[in-house]
This record gives sequence, structure tokens and C-alpha cells, in this order.
Amino acid sequence: MLAQLTVRDFAIIDRLTIEWSDGLNVVTGETGAGKSIIIDAVGAMLGGRVTPDMVRTGCARATVEGVFDLTGMDDLGDLRSALDEHGLGIEDGGLILTRDVAGSGGRGVARINGRAVPTAVLQSIGEHLIDIHGQSEHLSLLRPREHLELLDRYAGHSTERAQLARLVGELRGLEREQVRIREEARQAQREQQLLRHEVDEIDAAALAVGEEDDLAQRRTRLRNVERLRAGVTAAYAALSGDEDRVGAADLVGKGSAALGGVVGSDPALNEHVEALDAAAVQLDDAVRALRKYLDGIEDDPEQLEIIEERTLLIGDLKRKYGDSVGEILAYADGARARLEAVERQDELIGALDERRRALRHDIGLLADALSRRRREVAAELERGVEAELGDLNMRARFVVSLQQAEDPGGVPVPTHLAASRRNGTAAPEAVEHVPGRATTLAFDATGIDRVEFLIAPNPGEEPRGIGRIASGGELARIALALKTVLSRVDRRGTLIFDEVDTGVGGRSAPVVGEKLWGLTGEHQVLCVTHMPQVAAYADAHLVVTKGTDDHATRVVVRTLAPGERTEELAQMLGGPLGGAGARRNARELLDGARVRKQALRDGRPGAQSSPDTEPKTARAGKKAALRARRG
Repeated sequence: MLAQLTVRDFAIIDRLTIEWSDGLNVVTGETGAGKSIIIDAVGAMLGGRVTPDMVRTGCARATVEGVFDLTGMDDLGDLRSALDEHGLGIEDGGLILTRDVAGSGGRGVARINGRAVPTAVLQSIGEHLIDIHGQSEHLSLLRPREHLELLDRYAGHSTERAQLARLVGELRGLEREQVRIREEARQAQREQQLLRHEVDEIDAAALAVGEEDDLAQRRTRLRNVERLRAGVTAAYAALSGDEDRVGAADLVGKGSAALGGVVGSDPALNEHVEALDAAAVQLDDAVRALRKYLDGIEDDPEQLEIIEERTLLIGDLKRKYGDSVGEILAYADGARARLEAVERQDELIGALDERRRALRHDIGLLADALSRRRREVAAELERGVEAELGDLNMRARFVVSLQQAEDPGGVPVPTHLAASRRNGTAAPEAVEHVPGRATTLAFDATGIDRVEFLIAPNPGEEPRGIGRIASGGELARIALALKTVLSRVDRRGTLIFDEVDTGVGGRSAPVVGEKLWGLTGEHQVLCVTHMPQVAAYADAHLVVTKGTDDHATRVVVRTLAPGERTEELAQMLGGPLGGAGARRNARELLDGARVRKQALRDGRPGAQSSPDTEPKTARAGKKAALRARRG
């Protein structure tokens, strides 16, 4: 449960600490005293939307902190899983959620057990701790898209819904992939002829990496044959000699021979002889190499023309496909891959179609089973809500309408299901299955059902949409009836009701208080109310007052002692002019609520007029049965 709430510099609250009790906590006070601001603060603590104007005037930031005692919760599985997912844990049997709201230009911070976390994590954890139901939730009943969520919440379909949403998400992703591949294939088919021409052109060139450098060298040599011949001839003559002079090779040989003749007289000359001998060998090698080069060099206009054409071909390919032979070859590889993709498109699209058919089949089966389960649970919800409405003096017929729509692009469901559900009633019909036949129904991530709550406020009327016929007071009672029924399967420890009795008449008000108190067998309940008949059922009664201190507004919350409750209820009944009569009526309300609560605890005859008035032991047994049913 929520054990303590601390609020600092939030709206008109400067500093406030509230100790909450288990059971039914009722909050009362004059209009504008700050009751709903406390609920807003709780919403901010749970990760709700905040704005800088929520910070108290003249302050830099506001802080809301809640201390949760989890020692009394029977089932912490979902909460523990959510905490484990984010590397968090329960400390000393509880959790502390903190939200700092920054003023203009600042940055807020969210914390769990002192550790900073993203706001989304705070929301995720808060969803497992508290459920807030205010007047705005009445308006959600006017939106049929919310009705399916309420039905599945009552049935506990979270696992099936998650599995169905995963399959539908995979199917939508696959369909997007099919569209992309088909578009790419169409584009590639339009380019196929061009791609094949390009590949053939590059393949026909038989390019080799490094070929350009070799061609450049050969072309330069062929273009300069005469210069090369003249230069090499002169070098050859200088080394080998001619008729007019002795060549360098012969001179070095003679020099070596001359030194060799006198080396015996001075051994120091031996190293010079060796150097000349080595030079003579190198010169001899150079002479032979130059001779061979001269014998091989010749004008070859045809070869030069071939090289020039080859160079032009490579240059043309470079202009089309890349800046080098390597890039040209890489472009050809890519073009071949695209051609192969075109050739494989039928195979690839066929495989995707097969997977799509399998997914649609699986989605149809899962949506089919979920729809049948919804129909069964819808009948339970109808009976439960009608019973609650009866207790609230509203003899209405409540109908959960489930509709489906045929769609050629939908998912296949057995024909017997489609036939039995198009009438829109909740009760399943005994219709024989037609083997091998199926109807394709429209679907989304929630399944194949379109759910709407219908109401017939008076006997003999045809059920119609809640938003079309319900008055404000009827809407409030319908919301309370739904909330009461749904709360029996709600695993969250704390339920908050913010003036949900608005629009409810005095005759129904005691039943509202009884039902809110009846929820305390499984939940801590916090309720903001203006009705003394509801406040009489409180296990803890808190009063909110607003005053001024040093020219600043302050909000004070005080828990009333048992003897103070009579005066508070008298004020709620008659105000300052209520007098002794109002106090007498207040005592009667408190005495009546006390007797009724004891009767409900004891389970005495006549104390079970509605499912919510069962003894707490019986409600606990039903809760265990509901959990077993939900798996």
C-alpha cells in the first residue's frame, strides 16, 4: 500500500506529509481546498505529465515522494518482473518513488529507491502499484475503443494480447518487406537489360587490376623508339668501343691488368685490383644487356595502335563505371548481384508469401481463441455490472457487444465463429463448424473483435451506446459499477477514486460508500468525496483545509480522531447552519455504516446484497479462483 506521501512546493502546497492507512481512506474538504491537487501530485509521482506551472510560485522545483509498503501484497510477480527488467529491486520490503518537477528552464528527475531512472521506467513501475480513477475516466466510457481494453483487463488477457500483438507486428513488418522487395524487383526489371549490357561490356573487356600501369609503360616506350635507340646505342658504344676508340670496358680491364702486374710489390694495391675486376664484370654485363635491348627494340605501329585502343577502352569504362579498373570490376560485381536478385525475386517473394500465410493462419487461430474467451467473459462482466448497477438504484440492462467485419485482406477464422458472432451478442451460439471453410475477418493487434458497451437504462428499451443515452449521473454510476467489478481482478495494491460519486444521488450514496469499503478486502482505497454518506464508511478520515500564513497559501491535511468525524460529517450535511439536527444525522450515518461494515465482516444474512458485500474470506477465495483462471 501507499504508506506515506510527501509533497513539497507543488501547486499551492508548500510542504505536506500524509500518513495513509490500509482500508478505506476518505479525503474531504471544501471545494478548492486542494483535495484534487493531492491526487495530481500522486499522478506526477507515478510518471504522469508535468509542467513548470505545477511548481509553487517563487520556488525552483517541486518534489513528490511516495513510500510503498509491499509486505502485505500476495502477488508481486509482475512488479518484480518489471523491477528486474530495469535492474531495480525491493528494499526493506518496500519502494520509494520520487519525482522532482523543475520550474521554468530546469530539468526534472525521477528516482526509484534513490536511483535516477527515466520517466518511462517510473510509469512502468507505477502502473503496478496504483490505479487512479477520476472524473475523466467517466469520459473514457464514451470512447468505444476503450471498451475492449476494459474487457481484456477484466479477463486477464495480457499474455494472449502480447502474443497476438507480436505476431501482428511480425506480419506487418513482413508485408512492408514484401512491398519493398517488389518495388526493388520492379525497378531492377526495368533496369535488367541495361544491367546485362553493362556486365557484358565489362566482362568483354577482360580487365585486370594493374593493367593501366603496364599499358602506360609500353605506350611510352613505343612512342619514343628512336630516342631510346639513339641513347642506348651511344651508351653501348661508350662501353664497348668502336673503330675510333677503345670502350670503357676494355680500359677498365687494362687498368686491372696493369695493377695486377705490380701488386706483388705492394699488397696494398690488391683491393684496387679487386674493385677494378668487379667493375669490369658489371660493365661486361651492361654491354650484353644493352646489346640485347638494341636487338629487341624496333618500331611497331600496330602494337602501339593496339595499346592506344586498349587505353581508350579503359578510359571509356572509367567514365561510365568508376575511377579505376578496381572500381569498374566492383561495379560489375554489384550489377551481377542485382541481376541475380531479379532472377531470385519470385523465389524470395514466394517464401515471404508462404510465411505470410502461416502468420495469418496463426493470428487467426489465436484471435479466434481470444474472441471465444472474450465472449465467455463478456457474459460474466454483463452480469456483474448489472448487479452493481442494481445496487446503485439503476435497473439497467448492460450489454457487451462484440462485432466483427469481413475483410478479404483479413485473417481466416473458422466459419462457425464468424456465423455465431455477427449478431453482436455476448452469449456464444451452438453453431456447427463447417470443415475446410473459413471467413476472413478484419483484424489488428488486439484481434478480430470490435467491442462496445451498450446500456438500456429502462426496461423494454433497446440497448444503445453509452455515450448516446446515459446522463451524467448514470455515467458516473456505470463507471463506478465497472470499476467495482474490474477491481476484483486488479492486482494493484492501491486504488484511488477522485470524486467518482459526482452526479450520484443521496439514495445511492450509501451504496457507493459500501462498495468502496468492500474493495478494501483486496486493496487499499483512497477516495476524495463530497458526500457524507460515502465518508461515513471510512476507516481513516482525512480533512484538507487551506489557509494563509505570512501572505502565502498553505494546505493542511489532518487525520480526524473518531470523535471529530461527527462534526465533519455534520458540516458536510448542513454546513454552519446544520446545528444539532445535522450532528444527529451525522451520528446516524456513522452508526449505520459501522453496523453495516460489521455485518459484512460477519457475513450475516442480508449482508450479501451484491457481490461486493461478501465476507472478506469469500472474496479472497474468489480472488484465488480468478488468478487460477487467468493462469
